[in-house]
Amino acid sequence: MPKVTPRTLSGFMELLPAPQQQMDLFLNTLRETYSLYGFTSLDTPLVESAEILLAKGGGETEKQIYRFQKGDADLALRFDLTVPLAKYVALHAGELAFPFRRFQIGKVYRGERAQRGRFREFYQADIDVIGDGRLDVANEAEIPAVIYSTFTRLGLKRFQIQVNNRKILNGFYAMLGLTEKAGEIMRSVDKLDKIGPENVRELLITGVELNEAQADDIMKFISITGSNAEVLEQLRSYQGRSELFDLGVAELTTVVKYLAAFGVPEAYFAVNLTIARGLDYYTGTVYETYMLDHPEIGSICSGGRYDNLAEYYTDRQLPGVGISIGASRLFYILQEQAMLNEEVNTAPADVLVLPMTEDLTAAAQAATYLRSVGIRTQLYAEQRKFKAKMSYADKLKIPFVAFMGEDEAAQGKISLKNMTTGTQNLLTLEEAAEQVKDTLAKRNVGTLIRG
Repeated sequence: MPKVTPRTLSGFMELLPAPQQQMDLFLNTLRETYSLYGFTSLDTPLVESAEILLAKGGGETEKQIYRFQKGDADLALRFDLTVPLAKYVALHAGELAFPFRRFQIGKVYRGERAQRGRFREFYQADIDVIGDGRLDVANEAEIPAVIYSTFTRLGLKRFQIQVNNRKILNGFYAMLGLTEKAGEIMRSVDKLDKIGPENVRELLITGVELNEAQADDIMKFISITGSNAEVLEQLRSYQGRSELFDLGVAELTTVVKYLAAFGVPEAYFAVNLTIARGLDYYTGTVYETYMLDHPEIGSICSGGRYDNLAEYYTDRQLPGVGISIGASRLFYILQEQAMLNEEVNTAPADVLVLPMTEDLTAAAQAATYLRSVGIRTQLYAEQRKFKAKMSYADKLKIPFVAFMGEDEAAQGKISLKNMTTGTQNLLTLEEAAEQVKDTLAKRNVGTLIRG
């Protein structure tokens, strides 16, 4: 029978054991950080009714969705975590306590063209706060604190959270009588970093069909820079002409005011009036997070405030605010940029127990004891030469090897070898466990990302 050539589909990530350990540490850090802020874990099905996932319908979503038939059922794989959240909240609204704070880390699927750092199957890591009828703007101020805490706990130091408010943008364009062209204007302004201000101005005139005075007003507005306090002060000079604009400035002022109390240094946070996010979905504060040394990568965490999460499933008003980290993409970038800390322990076990006799009883008992006190332990039962056993420990980078021979078994001890220093000592099981724990505690002080 002919053999099938093994292969991984394009756009799907498949890691070797050591980087998989790094990926697990990465995702666990996200879970731990989200939990610190009172977000509860949620898991929704990978497969949903296509009718549920495509409730808002059309566009790129329908082109990219993985859709299939099973019997009479029209099914699809989830393409993000927000739509399943909307369904979940609409379905269980009567049983949930609001504000409902959830995090979800899970795989999503998009049938788009696979390319560098872009996958068809990838992890997203989302948090959202959902209100019932109302949701205080203070929640929008806490979100940057979660972003800041997440990335600093991972070890990332050079990043900046950029924030704006959609009410400010919509209010400003309303002042100019350009409400109907607001979407086109924002899409043009979004190209500022790629094509520069002169070309954006030209695009506003020739593409959006604004007159020169309107284009100049917009370029002047989006060029407002300075410290957060200075930007807010300049925005106040526009107040009194649009109620929506004034509300946006008030909300943004509140977000900036609370940031210090939430522990976010100003160096990590900046008001940027070019940030807009999705035109139809976001209605208040919006966020984009960038690695300062790698602006070419684009945003590594984004999100914002929206008025009604579940409008396609219920008439109940459910406003919210949330962010999403494209976890697979970010991990890929960290790997590619050699930013992952190679000193972090990626071994599958802390101790490898090597029986030096045919009878494995004493070795098995030693391994069982070490596991009972919380030490990850593997028993090597294969009948191979000593050199092959040690080579196995080296290849997996297991920190300690414990030898169990006749002498050790007779004394109720093990010979523990530190694979980094090469030192070896005959110890009781209790002494060995203490040495392993002390050594690993001193060694595992680094973060996943190299500073």
